[in-house]
Amino acid sequence: MRKYFGTDGIRRIANTELTPELVYKVAKAGAYVLSKHTDHAPTILIGRDTRISGTLIESAMTAGFLSYGANVKLLGVIPTPAVAYLTRKLNADASVVISASHNTFEFNGVKYFSNKGMKIDDSIEEEIEEIMDSDKISELNAPHDKIGVSEIRLDLIDEYANFFMQTFKEEFDKFDKSNFKVVIDTANGATYKVAQKVFAGLGINYTIINNNPDGININENCGSTHLEMLKQYVKEHHMNLGIAYDGDGDRCLLIDEQGNEIDGDKILAVCSNYMKEKGTLKNDTVVATVMSNLGLKKYCENNNLNCKQTKVGDRYVLEEMLKNGYNLGGEQSGHVIFLDYNPTGDGILTSLMMIRILLEKNVSASEICSIINIYPQVLINAKVASNRKEDYKNDEIIKQKIEELEKEFSGNGRVLIRPSGTEPLVRVMIEGEDKEYIKTKAEELARLIEEKLK
Repeated sequence: MRKYFGTDGIRRIANTELTPELVYKVAKAGAYVLSKHTDHAPTILIGRDTRISGTLIESAMTAGFLSYGANVKLLGVIPTPAVAYLTRKLNADASVVISASHNTFEFNGVKYFSNKGMKIDDSIEEEIEEIMDSDKISELNAPHDKIGVSEIRLDLIDEYANFFMQTFKEEFDKFDKSNFKVVIDTANGATYKVAQKVFAGLGINYTIINNNPDGININENCGSTHLEMLKQYVKEHHMNLGIAYDGDGDRCLLIDEQGNEIDGDKILAVCSNYMKEKGTLKNDTVVATVMSNLGLKKYCENNNLNCKQTKVGDRYVLEEMLKNGYNLGGEQSGHVIFLDYNPTGDGILTSLMMIRILLEKNVSASEICSIINIYPQVLINAKVASNRKEDYKNDEIIKQKIEELEKEFSGNGRVLIRPSGTEPLVRVMIEGEDKEYIKTKAEELARLIEEKLK
C-alpha cells in the first residue's frame, strides 16, 4: 500500500497533513523521476484551484522544483483539464495540479501529469515515494548556476479557451440558439472565469452561479456534489439545461429542463449513441467502471455497443482506452474522457459535447436521455476490522449469500462489494428494479459482513 499517493494523487488536510515540507519533497522527487531521462533542464507547469491554501502549496512546490533545477510556469487558478491540455501544447516535461477536486476547502492535493498530459501511472507514484523516503532526496540540489527559474503565465488560460473556440465555434454558429438557455454552476472553483469566456465566445445564452470564490467556499453546497441549488434554478427560471462542474473542473453533471439529474452514465449513453451515428465511436465501445449503473451495460447490449469495465478511477478508464484504442469512457461521477480531444476528464468539454447534441437534434435534455433506463442503486457501508476488509472473498457464507442474490436477479440486478481504501469499511452496492427491495437486501448483506468480519 502506498504511503502518500491515493487513487487521485496526494490529498490531505492542508498545512497540517499536507505540509509545505512534505510538498517540497514531493516536488523534488517528482521532478527527478519525471525528467531523469531528459538531457535538458525540465519545464514543469503548476495550476491550482481556488482554495485558500493553494498559494501556500504552490510556493512550496515551486521551491522544490527550482531547487532541483527545473523551470516552472505558474498558471494560477485554472481547471485540471486545462493544465493537461497545456502540458502537451507547450511540450512541457511534466505538470502539477494543486487541488482536492470535490472535497471541502480545508483539504488540498497534488496531482502529477506526464509530458503527455496524462495522470502518471501507479508505478511512477511509487517511485516518487521511494525517492521521498530515501537519502537521495538530499542529493537532488542543482548547482548554483543551474537553479531553476519561475515565471507567472496567467495568460495561458486563453490558449485553453481558444481550444474550445476552434473546436465548436463554426458549428455552433450554424445552430439556432435563440431559445436555448443554460445555467452554469462553477462550484466557486477553477472554472469560475474561463467558463464565462468560453460560453460567451460560443454565443450561448448562459447564466452563471457560484462563481465568487473566497478561498473557503469551494464546493460549499454547490457544484457537482451538491445539485439542489442548480435543480431549483433550472426549474424556477425555465432553463433548458443546468451544468455543474466540480472544484477543479474535470467533472460535469447536468440537470435536464425538468430538474432531473443527468449523471456520467447517462452522458456516456447519449454521447456514444451520437458518436456511433457519426461513425466516430472507435470499436463501438464505451469504457466505464464497475460502479457504473447496470442500465449503461443494458443500453450498450441493446444498441450493439461494447461496454468495457475497469476498476474505479478515471486513470484506469484512460489506461483501458489507450491500451485498446477506444475514445470514449468515464465514470458515473461525471469524469468523462473524450480522448480525441483531451486525455483527462474535462467538465467544460463534456457540457459542450452535450449541448452540441441537443442543438443539432433540436430535442430536450430529458428526451435525449430517455434512451437509457437507470436502475435504482443502494450503497450501504459495513463496518469491519481494518485487517479483514478483503476476507469477504473467502467466507463461504458471505459468498453463498451473494450468489443467491445474483441468481435471484437473473441479469436484472447485481451485487458489488468493494473494500474502502482508507477506512475500515466494506461497501455493499446492490442494483435492481425495486429500490425498497434492494435496500432491504443490501442492509441484510452488510449486517452479515459486519458479523462475520468483526
